[in-house]
Amino acid sequence: MVVRIRLQRFGRKHLPFYRIVVAESKCPRDGRFIENVGTYNPIPDKNMTKEITANADRVKYWLTVGAQPSDRVAWLFG
Repeated sequence: MVVRIRLQRFGRKHLPFYRIVVAESKCPRDGRFIENVGTYNPIPDKNMTKEITANADRVKYWLTVGAQPSDRVAWLFG
């Protein structure tokens, strides 16, 4: 069982909003997940900033037990 930290899409057409979730790699993108660890809003606000919120303790925990971030999540976390 490979566990990944990845994005789960919400929102509507042309206005995406993402949850950062921990899920098995074989589950569908918007399907079952183990834990919700944060959110990402790619649409900039009036100050031209994109919002990322994450529970750092839970993300560190999942990384230490072997969860692999997806390419986009790894880029977001820097």
